[in-house]
Amino acid sequence: MSFSIKIKASAAKSLSRIPKAERSRLIQAIDRLRREPLAGGTLKGEFSGLRRLRVGDYRIVYEVLHEQVTVLVVRIGHRREVYR
Repeated sequence: MSFSIKIKASAAKSLSRIPKAERSRLIQAIDRLRREPLAGGTLKGEFSGLRRLRVGDYRIVYEVLHEQVTVLVVRIGHRREVYR
């Protein structure tokens, strides 16, 4: 089963600011979430219920919405800043 991908406006804006080479890798990783939505690890604390996928020094924070068969990308950013 293939999940659909939705990206929050703030995450899309963050993605557009990332250098082209890294952006391409992040887009490929987001596309992979269609087939493997549970590929990333789970987060704790303030981000409980969300998952994260590591792509080099960048992180994709997302939520899997099983009922809607959707992956919602919440945040994209450098590992130093994405959880702030």
